[in-house]
Amino acid sequence: MLTRDYYFDLPDDLIAQVPTERRGDERLLHLDKASGRYEDLMMKDFPSLIGSDCVMVVNNSRVRKARCYGITENGGQVEFLFLEEMEDHSWIAMVSKAKKQKPGRTYRFLDRDGRLVEVATIVQTFEDGTKKVVFEHELDEDFFTRCGHVPLPPYIKREDDFSDETRYQTIYASREGSVASPTAGLHFTSALMDEVRAKGVDILEVTLHVGAGTFLPVRSQNIEDHHMHFERYTVDEDVAARLNRAKAEGRRIVAVGTTSVRTLESATGEDGIVRAGTGRTNIFIYPGYRFKTVDCLLTNFHTPESTLLMLVSALAGKDNIMKAYEHAISRRYRFYSYGDAMFIS
Repeated sequence: MLTRDYYFDLPDDLIAQVPTERRGDERLLHLDKASGRYEDLMMKDFPSLIGSDCVMVVNNSRVRKARCYGITENGGQVEFLFLEEMEDHSWIAMVSKAKKQKPGRTYRFLDRDGRLVEVATIVQTFEDGTKKVVFEHELDEDFFTRCGHVPLPPYIKREDDFSDETRYQTIYASREGSVASPTAGLHFTSALMDEVRAKGVDILEVTLHVGAGTFLPVRSQNIEDHHMHFERYTVDEDVAARLNRAKAEGRRIVAVGTTSVRTLESATGEDGIVRAGTGRTNIFIYPGYRFKTVDCLLTNFHTPESTLLMLVSALAGKDNIMKAYEHAISRRYRFYSYGDAMFIS
């Protein structure tokens, strides 16, 4: 399969730069994967599309203010996106002007008042261009609170502001660790969640800390040659047990977001059993994949030629997705992180 087969032309003005004025006011395109039919709805209509035969799974990862600026020995400024803490308490980071940032270089990190918070050194460059960074002291979340910025995606052409600290988090975010929001969950308000529960839907939480792969394009000509970055996920014992019971009862599993899909499919064995635990996954889902747990998906609209577009195509069929996207563009749906939603059932 060729990457270019997943290209579509998206007008720049359909890339949402800010969220809707009120959370939950987004539009919703409902796609029936069996027939290919779609209908234009609003997110407030979502509870009417599911019922007591469903279990809804959300990703409770919380976005860390992981974009920080280090000051070089010459006084220059370098942007770091801290992806993951390693067992030795070093960090893996994406770094701006990466080729110039070589092992042995040291950086100072200051708070918003210009006070020194930490000093770090790059000690290794990996094959994918990311860096291993060692700090003088073990970091805690206070470092990111004092030094960090909300890591908005590169297609949002503005600096983060105070509103992003809440609007770029889901209302149920609880486990710190992502460098990007699991954005399908941004559409939910407390009232909307209550409506879903009132339909008899069980809502379960898993965790996948979104990493670098969410930003990176597919650069290989053939889809099969692309390799995903690893991301850390957790499925708790109680959640695994409830999912397995729901599957045995024939209930539909509704994933909120592609990160929930990747977690569930990574945690499910070839025998169809969901296993509890913490792991790392680089699962790459594209057409031809056989889903083991997920039946339905609430998601946002994704970038051309992206792994996320390939994932939704695997679930709904490429032709169905491309036709639905063509419709969404003609109806001026808003795309990407702060955009509108699509429900595939």
